[in-house]
This record gives sequence, C-alpha cells and structure tokens, in this order.
Amino acid sequence: MQFRQQALSKLQSPEELDLPVRYARPQGLLVLAVTLVVMAASSVWAVTGSLSSTLRAPGILTHGQGSYVLQSPVTGQVTRVLAEEGKRLTAGAPVLKVRTEQGDKVVRAIAAGRVTALVARIGTVVTTGADVATLERVAGGDDPLTAMLYVPADSAATVPVGASVDLTVQSVPTEQYGTLRGRVKAIGRAAQSRQKITGFLGDKELAGRFTKDGPPVAVLVRLDPSSATKSGYAWSTAAGPPFALDSMTLATGAFHLAEQRPIDWLLP
Repeated sequence: MQFRQQALSKLQSPEELDLPVRYARPQGLLVLAVTLVVMAASSVWAVTGSLSSTLRAPGILTHGQGSYVLQSPVTGQVTRVLAEEGKRLTAGAPVLKVRTEQGDKVVRAIAAGRVTALVARIGTVVTTGADVATLERVAGGDDPLTAMLYVPADSAATVPVGASVDLTVQSVPTEQYGTLRGRVKAIGRAAQSRQKITGFLGDKELAGRFTKDGPPVAVLVRLDPSSATKSGYAWSTAAGPPFALDSMTLATGAFHLAEQRPIDWLLP
C-alpha cells in the first residue's frame, strides 16, 4: 500500500519542469578533454611517427672464403706434425708425416689457408679419410675480415642489403670497447642445412649451434674499415680494442631494420 500511494501521488503531481539541469562535473570535463587530446596525439604519431626494430643473430668472423677439412689420404701413425695452429700454409705445404706400411707419407694442404685446428697429434693412428686438420681459406695476409651471420629463415626477408649491423665479438669486452660496426653485403637465397654450414666452416659443432632452431639463412656482413683503430675496423667507441681480431671468432650481430610507421602495423 505504501508504494501504491507514492505512485498515485507521482501521477497527480505536475511535471517538474522548473528544476535546474545538472551538467557534467568539472572533473569529468577535464578527463574527457585529456582523453581527446591523447587520442588526437596518438593518431598524429601513428601517421607521422616511426619505430625502429632490431633483429639479433649468431655468427662468426671469417675471411669470407670458408674453411675446409683436411683428411688423411693414407692409413698409419702420425710421427711428426709439420704445421702449427694459426699459421698460414701455401697449397701443397706439408702438414703431417705418417708412417704407413709402404713407408713414411706426407699429408699436404690441398689449398692455401690458415690452420685453425689440428686434430691429429704425434702418435695418433689415422685411417684413410680421417679428419686431421681444418684450414681457413685465405688468399693473402691482408684479406679483410667479414662476419657471417645465420638469421632464422622466417626473419631473413626483413633484412635489407646495406642495413647497419652492430657486432658483439666474443673475445672483446663490450662494456669497455663497444661493438664492431658493419653493413649487410649479401643475403643467401635459401636456408642452409647443417651439412652445408659444416662444409663452409669446417666445424660440425658450430654448424650444430647455428642450426639448432632450424636451417638458417646466411647473411654476409662487411666490416666498416678504420685507420684509427688497432684492429683496423670501426667500433662504437673511438679506439676499439687494443689488439687485432682473429678469424673464426664467434660474434652476435644486431641488425638495425628499416623504420616503420605505427599505422603500417594496423593496415592489411
């Protein structure tokens, strides 16, 4: 009965046309204004602004011609090691002396290069076809270093020729000497298998590391030269490290990709 009486009284009363209209509070207007300003600024930034992205990939410093694995053409026992790791050899230079049933035989380098690994030691028994050494192909002592980076196949298309690259070199403290500078010189046309990378680097373990997430695409990076540094290459610091760089040194490259407008991410 109470609610019924209130309803009847409401119907009998005239409309309350003389009551003042309540507008939004000042705090609400302020929030609305700020929201509109932020939306307008975001729209302008999405059209006129730009964002840069970075892609990281592992790799190695090399002279760009790759390496080869020297295998023994005979079976026997190594009696003398005639080469040293780090030394350059000419084509046909002696590497090992092996005692066989037919007498002493000399294992020679197939092509000119720098010895990066000696597997066989004095006393080692080798068989025909066994790996005895790895040589990096080097035409001359002044061959420039390059970086060979292995980019995931699904990301290789985003890397353009000429893109700048910052290289973190394993043997160089980044906090003290910074990063090595370079630019993309060439990009492989297809992903490389572990076997192919092994054939280029002459190292199965490295090939396994570079292909652990699937066959990558090889990207060749030309290092920026500099006459002001000990290494002969440009660094993010003025002088870089006070020593020369060695080939077959691991490095990680950071590709600086082309800038994009934020609105491009929203458009199909």
